Amino acid sequence: MYDTPKRRPGRPGGDPRPLRGNDVLRLLLEIFALFSLAFWGYYAWPWPLPAIFFVIGLPAFAAVLWALFRSPRAVVKNDPVGKAIVEIAVMGAATYTWFSLGIPIVGAVFGVLALVSGVVNFRRENA
Repeated sequence: MYDTPKRRPGRPGGDPRPLRGNDVLRLLLEIFALFSLAFWGYYAWPWPLPAIFFVIGLPAFAAVLWALFRSPRAVVKNDPVGKAIVEIAVMGAATYTWFSLGIPIVGAVFGVLALVSGVVNFRRENA
C-alpha cells in the first residue's frame, strides 16, 4: 500500500560515499582528541576554577572548530589547506596534551595514528 523510498547505499542520510574503515578510525580519533583535551584540562590546572573552564571549554571549542571547518558537512566551506590546518591544530593539541602530562607513549601512538589517518583521508578527498 505504502511504498517506502529507495535509499542509496552508503552513509545514513543518503550520502553516496560508502563507510570505510578509515572513517571509523577518524571518528574514534576525534572522540579521543576531545577526551584528551578534557583530561589535560582536569590534570594540568588547579581545581576548581581554572580547571572547569578547560575541562568543558577546550573540548567544546575544538568540537565547534571541527564542525565549522573540517567535518564532512562543514558549515564553512574551505579549501584543502584550511581543512588541513584545522585538523593539524586539533589533533596536534591533543597529541601535545599527552606529552605535557608525562605520558609520551600515548601521545606518540595517537599522533602517528592521527597523521596516517589524516594523510589517507586527504588523499581520498583530493583524488
